[in-house]
Amino acid sequence: MRAFIKSFVEFNDNKLSRWFAFFIQALILLSLITFSVETLPNLQPQTQAVLRVIEIFCVVVFTIEYVLRIYVADSKPRFIFSFFGLIDLIAILPFYLSFGVDLRSLRALRFLRLFRILKLVRYNRAMNHFVRAIKSAKEEILLFIFITLMLIYFSAVGIYYFENEAQPEHFTSIFDSLWWAIITLTTVGYGDVYPITVGGKVFTFFILMIGLGIVAIPTGIISSALTRSVDKKE
Repeated sequence: MRAFIKSFVEFNDNKLSRWFAFFIQALILLSLITFSVETLPNLQPQTQAVLRVIEIFCVVVFTIEYVLRIYVADSKPRFIFSFFGLIDLIAILPFYLSFGVDLRSLRALRFLRLFRILKLVRYNRAMNHFVRAIKSAKEEILLFIFITLMLIYFSAVGIYYFENEAQPEHFTSIFDSLWWAIITLTTVGYGDVYPITVGGKVFTFFILMIGLGIVAIPTGIISSALTRSVDKKE
């Protein structure tokens, strides 16, 4: 029995496991749709009742799936504390914590239902392929993040010294200048904070040039990792 359950609960190259994966994916999408519909104002009591029934059905199925995965796991503690094990638990936990309790503070737990979308990763081979590529390039990505954080800090320091006297209300401190550094290096440029001095404008020009390169670097790293992963698989 354990071998039979494992053959379709875990994604394998058989028809039953594929149908099970499609069924769970459909329920995840259905639960996300109901979660969004619940935010609509002035819902009729009948609609709320239908949404509640759908939510209960989804949670029951997800709970059964979670229990079955623990049952067929070779190492149960290892699965429970794994990434997907925790995601499966978080996906159903808010329902049981708030079930039968009318506390407004527990409404924040409903937000955790969005973690169900991460369950889709398990059933999508393309996503798994992407995750493997990210893992293979994790050192380059961590280095990129570290360098980016350094550039953000140095940008905040630079613009602070250029603009503090001219705009003390916007560039009060280096911490206030971090917002400008982030939106400039990421080339977002909301326009709510911008330099007015000549030195600040020249400094912004160079930061924008660096920002264009920063946007392109992660794309190159990930695409290279995906290419290596595909070549290795072939």
